Amino acid sequence: MILGFDPGRDKCGIAVRGTNCQIHFHQVVESAKAIATIEQLCQQFPIELVVMGNQTTAKSWQQKIKSNLPSSIPIVMVDERNSSLEARDRYWQMYPPQGLTKLIPQGMRIPPRPIDDIVAILLIERYLNAQKRAEI
Repeated sequence: MILGFDPGRDKCGIAVRGTNCQIHFHQVVESAKAIATIEQLCQQFPIELVVMGNQTTAKSWQQKIKSNLPSSIPIVMVDERNSSLEARDRYWQMYPPQGLTKLIPQGMRIPPRPIDDIVAILLIERYLNAQKRAEI
């Protein structure tokens, strides 16, 4: 299983994806609770890899995660440019608009909640896609 992590100053997105492509967990957590949440998920799921975004405060988060997880779990940095825009579109795929929101063009819709967890899902997908391209 892969844990995706979108680091941030105030909030972080966390997701867990299994080998069957199923998302087992995704949530936005306060930054102060991120390490505890990651530790809990590592106990709950057989996490083999942490994939995290390389932008906002990534280096300091990488050190925090390394010092709190078993050294056997590697941490891979993934380019997270434009992931927030991509996550916005994915949000509406995962949670289709209801009622009058359907009438608003998708590019103008704003998700009603933070989407950092969806960014974490996308980071896992970017990592896996890069692995597939490397195999070709």
